[in-house]
Amino acid sequence: MNAASANGHPSTNGHRKSFPGNGRVLVLNASFEPINVCTVRRAAVLVLKEKAVLLERAERPLRSEKLRLDRPTVIRLISFVRIPRDAHGRKITRKAVLARDAWTCQYCGTRKPSLTVDHVIPRSRGGKSIWENIVASCATCNRRKGNHLPREIRMHPRTKPRAPGPTVFIRIASPTIPNAWHPYLAPA
Repeated sequence: MNAASANGHPSTNGHRKSFPGNGRVLVLNASFEPINVCTVRRAAVLVLKEKAVLLERAERPLRSEKLRLDRPTVIRLISFVRIPRDAHGRKITRKAVLARDAWTCQYCGTRKPSLTVDHVIPRSRGGKSIWENIVASCATCNRRKGNHLPREIRMHPRTKPRAPGPTVFIRIASPTIPNAWHPYLAPA
C-alpha cells in the first residue's frame, strides 16, 4: 500500500506520510502472556493468516482497495509459542536496567533524567556484570560509592537487584504504553 492509498492523498515527495504499518502492537502468547511488540503490518499479516486473533483494535481501520481490516493494538497467537525463560541470557543494557529499576536511583531514590548504572560489588573487587549486581544510580551516588562495597560506605540498594520480568523488555520496545495494553501487562 503506498502513501496515496494510505491517507487518500497523493504523495508529493515520495515519502510515506501515514503508512498503516507504523505503530506498535502488543503480541500475547496463546496463554495471554505478553511476549513481544511488533508493527501493525506484521500483526495484520498474522491475523489475516489466522495465526493470531485480534483482541484490541484502534479506531481507524486499515484499508486497501478491496479490504477493510480493524487496526490491531493487541493480538493473541493461536498456537502457544515456547519462550525460553532464561532472563539471565538476555542482554544487560543500560536502558533495561533503568526500566527494571523504574528510572529511579537505587541509593537515594531520586528520578533524575541522567541516570547511570552501578555495579553493587565493583568489578575491580570481584563483582560480575549480572542482573543481580547492577542497579540504576544517579551520578552523585555513583561517584560517592565509587569503588567501595556497600557495607564499607553504608550505601545499599533500596531493592535487591534481580533479573527483570518479560514486561520490562516490552516497555523498552514501546516506551509509551497505549491504554489498551494495560490490562495485559503486569506492573513494572
